[in-house]
Amino acid sequence: MPLTAMHPAFHDIAKRVNNWGRWGADDEIGTLNLITDEVVRQAAAEVRTGRRVPLALPLKEDGVQSGMIPGRINPLHAMTQINQEIFGPGTVACSDDAVTMGLQAATHWDALTHVSHSGRLYNGRPAGTITAHGGAEFGGIDKARHIVSRGVLLDVARAHGTARLGSSHAVTPEDLEAAEELAGTRVRAGDIALVRTGQVQVYLAGDKHAYGHPSPGLSVRTPEWFHARDVAAVANDTLTFEIFPPEIEDLWLAVHALDLVEMGMLQGQNWNLEELSTACGEEGRYTFLLSAMPEPFVGGTGTPVAPVAVL
Repeated sequence: MPLTAMHPAFHDIAKRVNNWGRWGADDEIGTLNLITDEVVRQAAAEVRTGRRVPLALPLKEDGVQSGMIPGRINPLHAMTQINQEIFGPGTVACSDDAVTMGLQAATHWDALTHVSHSGRLYNGRPAGTITAHGGAEFGGIDKARHIVSRGVLLDVARAHGTARLGSSHAVTPEDLEAAEELAGTRVRAGDIALVRTGQVQVYLAGDKHAYGHPSPGLSVRTPEWFHARDVAAVANDTLTFEIFPPEIEDLWLAVHALDLVEMGMLQGQNWNLEELSTACGEEGRYTFLLSAMPEPFVGGTGTPVAPVAVL
């Protein structure tokens, strides 16, 4: 069933969050436009102790992918040469390796072209501009050249007084505001919001199937909250980003479509926010400089990322 026929609630929200044309008809980066030089300058002032917290899961063959998403394979690592003296006997020996993997296999950003609906991508581009050989003609992840801004950890699990939200918990705007109150800050224009549910603990404990489904995640009500705050990007610690199965029956990946297609806001999944939650609790603050640079795969609809929060 096409998304257009699924539920009128989607179209009502889509009208309220739509950013098509906001930064011009040729825009390909959406809400990343909100990360201005001034936003980055202010973000740099968040560094006080220099404490660095990595947020990426290890890239390995036994990764988060369980086969639920066709074609999205965990990294397959192979050595292409081992201690080979390529310039002759007695010369320096080299070891090289290669990897085959889905670009959204582990900790990653979704490009604005990762999903479409009603035949359209962000800014009204035709979905047919994504091709088998060229990938995304417009709005590929290579267009998101730098992602550095103030990060805000919205620790929804901690705000609820729990280590991990229940598998049927749809994170609401009210949850986000409770996490803001816990953090003692307000999400502002150009920020990157990191929403912690605690769900990644399930994967870290060794159960990738239970990690993916069922899973807490963002509610279809959250895109309006992020739109109102002019958030530049959002990432969380789940496989599917939004609650899965969806809160509205048969409305699959509605949050993806609202964020990426309508709003033009990058979203990230499989971020490990556990160490960051501990660090923020110990430091007594939930804001930091966040570097989450995308790998510039030309035409890519996503990219692996190794984000680092600097407190």
